[in-house]
Amino acid sequence: MQLTPEQREIGTRNFNEAVSVTRRDLLKGAAAATAGLGALYFGYGKLDGGRVKTAFIGTGDEGGILINEHPADYMEIVAVCDIRPTNRKRAKTGDGNDARRGLDRILSEETASKIEEFDDHKKLLEAKDRLGIEAVVIAVPLNQHAPLANACMQAGLHVLCEKLMAHNITECKQMIKTQRENNVLLSVGHQRHYSVLYDNANALVRMGLLGDVKYIRAQWHRNNSFPGRDSWVKPIPAEDAKALDGRTQEFGYDDINELVNWRLFNSTGGGLMAELGSHQLDAASIFLGKVKPLAVQGYGGKNFYGVKGIGSEDQQNDPREIDDHVYVTFEFPGPHHAEDPNDVVVVTYSSINTNRSEPYGEIVYGSRGTLIMREEQEAILSKEASPGSPGGWEQRLYVIDNQKAGGPVLTASASLAPSQTVKSEVTGKVSRGYTEEMEHFC
Repeated sequence: MQLTPEQREIGTRNFNEAVSVTRRDLLKGAAAATAGLGALYFGYGKLDGGRVKTAFIGTGDEGGILINEHPADYMEIVAVCDIRPTNRKRAKTGDGNDARRGLDRILSEETASKIEEFDDHKKLLEAKDRLGIEAVVIAVPLNQHAPLANACMQAGLHVLCEKLMAHNITECKQMIKTQRENNVLLSVGHQRHYSVLYDNANALVRMGLLGDVKYIRAQWHRNNSFPGRDSWVKPIPAEDAKALDGRTQEFGYDDINELVNWRLFNSTGGGLMAELGSHQLDAASIFLGKVKPLAVQGYGGKNFYGVKGIGSEDQQNDPREIDDHVYVTFEFPGPHHAEDPNDVVVVTYSSINTNRSEPYGEIVYGSRGTLIMREEQEAILSKEASPGSPGGWEQRLYVIDNQKAGGPVLTASASLAPSQTVKSEVTGKVSRGYTEEMEHFC
């Protein structure tokens, strides 16, 4: 949804105001807490005992982010493992940005030098007792989630595996069976469940502040129609090609290209719905009470890549197997669906590769208000117009406790004066939940 900067500012203030009123006691506790926001919001405490000795398997794009966000008070990184030598270097030195700082910057070069490196998870497991490893964080290509997770659990290690859980449902069931047989923890990294921003937004939805929610629109649009713009297409480092020459099938990949560009192939990845849509559908489920959809219909196709006469010659000859455009419609059960099957909430999702005019996120449409979740960093709130109370994106909102209405309700003010009870904007970068999920796992 396209909003002006002024409308975004007003909507952000409206959200902060609503949270400050409806969750006043929780926020007071957060201000006084010493265990950290995550521990307070999500019900876990400080670590009881020493830090959990942890190994990271997979230190590429997502693994680098998880290393960057790991909770040093809860977790001690004792080893990293990746079959690609360039990824092992990334784990140590980072990418030169704040998203992946690397162990040298996060912990200090002296501390990082004591962390052992492995080029094969089997070698890591052989050294687990010597290193005292208790848990692993797995962030490898999707087709290797189940094989590596099962091997680690069979070795008696607790596992935090990145989403998606596995490449297919059978593998998911195998992982659950292995977890139960070995009496270890198995967690899947859907970080929105540990986002304080989403937790506060969900609290407003669940208490009925938005009224009846019948529709959620979610999207993740990108524009890769210009050569060199597709972040999923990566060059193959010569160092990786040399180190893995003739060995890729040993690790579950037909060739080095399938390893490096695993997101593009059906045998190694899951495409737009797995990598992006899983976040959006997870968020929709959270807002609707963590329920499962009743039905789905959709379309997916290679509408851009490989189409003759569109884009550059490289894009016409692009070898990807995954769809570059998907559009799906889900039917979710409403809160009274068990009594009335007509109580259905519709969720639409789209992911495209040829336009990014709108940011990624979710919009929750209620009978009393609208909530926009923008790029996991902003929550923006507006009120529907009602008799005697205007609405819209230019209106400052206030929350009143209307007992006749059964709880808190939104009311609008004709004045655009800033609220005196809450800051007008969130200071600093909002945590996406990676740190909190790893804290709780530990």
